Amino acid sequence: MDLNLSAYDRSILAGEHGPAAQLAMNIVMRMAQVYGAEELLDISGAHIDSTIYIGEAGLEFAERLAGLGARVVVPTTLNVSGLDEHGWQDWAVPPDWAEKAHRQMLAYQGMGCIPTWTCAPYQTEWKPSFGQQIAWGESNAIVFANSVLGARTERYPDLLDICCAITGRVPAVGLHLTKNRAGQLLIRLVDIPLELQQEDIFYPVLGHLVGKIAQDNIPVIAGLTAQPSEDQLKALGAAAASSGAVALFHIVGVTPEAPSLGVAFQDRQPERTIDIHLPMLRQALQELSSTDRDTLHMVILGSPHFSLAEFRQLAPLLEGKHVHPDVQFLVTSSRAMALLAKQAGCLQALEDFGGKVTVDTCILASPMLPPSVGMLMTNSAKYAYYAPGMLNTQVAFGSLEDCVRSAVAGRVIRETSRWDAY
Repeated sequence: MDLNLSAYDRSILAGEHGPAAQLAMNIVMRMAQVYGAEELLDISGAHIDSTIYIGEAGLEFAERLAGLGARVVVPTTLNVSGLDEHGWQDWAVPPDWAEKAHRQMLAYQGMGCIPTWTCAPYQTEWKPSFGQQIAWGESNAIVFANSVLGARTERYPDLLDICCAITGRVPAVGLHLTKNRAGQLLIRLVDIPLELQQEDIFYPVLGHLVGKIAQDNIPVIAGLTAQPSEDQLKALGAAAASSGAVALFHIVGVTPEAPSLGVAFQDRQPERTIDIHLPMLRQALQELSSTDRDTLHMVILGSPHFSLAEFRQLAPLLEGKHVHPDVQFLVTSSRAMALLAKQAGCLQALEDFGGKVTVDTCILASPMLPPSVGMLMTNSAKYAYYAPGMLNTQVAFGSLEDCVRSAVAGRVIRETSRWDAY
């Protein structure tokens, strides 16, 4: 299939916008051909996942672009980096690894990217609007932008994301196009009590189950009677993008492209219908813990990055308490949210409790944890899903309240009776 290029595209390919843009456009054009696109389309924003240092190749590519004078042409935020730029020495990060990760950070900043260093760019001032065409990397950011905001992005892999930001162009395929945003699977919540739907822990558990069911399909969730908060939807999407490869979900009556079932499916019939009952959710809850041991070395919160609302929720739970001497208590967040939390007085409660905040990165993106940390507890389904394989640790999953109680007790404590009470 021939790719129809605009005059602007051809001018970039001809080198009229510099060698970096020429290189980037060659990559975008080649990927468009792989995807079967007929043309390219304009974007008005980007979010770069290539910022995480995972080896020499990614660093070399970033420094090559920067050395050629690359500049992004749309507002471009940056995902987490490989280290907390000012606090990495407090952890087990090797100095040579930190040096290379920092060079990669500088290369992307040198291209004019905005140093947000967060996996939750939708909680910044560069949050996209409904219908806005963007090129975002990072799985939870992608699913949130598509589903909750109604912006439009495909799953942009590392290295292609920055090429799109430099050219301002993307292949006109996939979720950029209205016809490809229709629901495919109908997932019905059956007899799930409203009280449970109102709890924060319900959303990562539901997301974990939805991801397993949907895989890379577009699920439409019906039967939700609660009105979830932004952070609850964030947790649902991050979980579904981890256990599956969900890049877009619809919730009837909640998300912007699903005011009704018919609209969510664009008047098509679902390919499959799956009913979710409470026992299925109980099973998903159990799956998020990789062990029944009550040993505990660290409580880790903030994947996706902690928001100001979450800091405000955490602070009163910590008042008058102190973390057990054998347990580390860590929250990962962005610079911006950590500053807002400090101004709101929330970080003082965390400090008095004996906890810490790490910004710019997370435990999955940095070799920061010492070998002595072998047992984690978290309220993040994303951490719970990835930590056993990526960090070689065991994980206990629980609510935010469970995490605080466990940190104080020095052992895993989970209150599951509410799941059995309904």
